[in-house]
Amino acid sequence: MPTSSKEMLFSQAQIRARVQQMAREISRDYAGRELLVVGVLKGAFIFMSDLIRALEVPCRADFIRAASYGAGDESSGCVEITKDIETDITGRDVLIVEDIVDTGLTVQYLTETLRARHPGSLKVCVFLDKKGRRKIPFEADYVGFSIDDGFVVGYGLDFAEQYRAFPDVYVIHAGVEKDPDGGKVDA
Repeated sequence: MPTSSKEMLFSQAQIRARVQQMAREISRDYAGRELLVVGVLKGAFIFMSDLIRALEVPCRADFIRAASYGAGDESSGCVEITKDIETDITGRDVLIVEDIVDTGLTVQYLTETLRARHPGSLKVCVFLDKKGRRKIPFEADYVGFSIDDGFVVGYGLDFAEQYRAFPDVYVIHAGVEKDPDGGKVDA
């Protein structure tokens, strides 16, 4: 029997409205240019999908995967790329799309790695920003929502590969474990 609880942080409607707003801003900034959107797997794929559909500029998509969490709820502090992009980004306008910035270590590592490949421009778009947990200074160019500390799931964000499919974003509280009815957490 699950011993955890969840508290809704952002509803599906709030998320949809914010993603639309961000897409308009990004479209204005890249008007008349083609954008290469690089999604950070796995957490950003739902956000990136919604964002790309809302963009009003031509874009291409690619993916990169960086591991720093493992199966726990704390960053290991060590970042490694486990799947690299397949596109040559030299001279291209690149937008990294990330699910969450916490310590800043992963997104800084990705930014430095891609910047070394000489893109025409490089910006970062994050769905959630936890500024209170930063270990290094980092400011994203586009931020969906700023949040306080807490472990969040849903809309692509997971805990040990569970809870990604929730259409809303929840803060989960202590004692998270998979429950027999498909990974849902009792409210």
